[in-house]
Amino acid sequence: MYEILLLLDPEQAEAHQEELIARVRGLVEGGGGTWRSHDAWGRRRLAYPIAKKNEGVYHLVVFESTPEVLDEVVRVLKIDDVVLREMATRHIEGSRTSAPREEAPPAPAAVPAPEYAEANTRSDEE
Repeated sequence: MYEILLLLDPEQAEAHQEELIARVRGLVEGGGGTWRSHDAWGRRRLAYPIAKKNEGVYHLVVFESTPEVLDEVVRVLKIDDVVLREMATRHIEGSRTSAPREEAPPAPAAVPAPEYAEANTRSDEE
């Protein structure tokens, strides 16, 4: 089982993006594979510009297929102009990858003051 995280160009028509997902599904099912899921994560800001774009549209697809079908899917993704990046990995059975939530990072926990032994204020001359 494999999963592919796609980063698509947000300036391309949404119809072109949906057509690409449908083409990937067709390749998987045409090669004897099984389509498991498609999760559209939506438009997100990038950590750094890619192809002079500051945002991208993320999609996660999960499917079962042979390695040859995966190679063909990746080849098709590499030549399509709407795809900025793609990452194919093995899907770990039982795992559920979901879109990252847009939450503020948790506030750092207060660090307690260190406890020191009582200071020695006596001198040996006393």
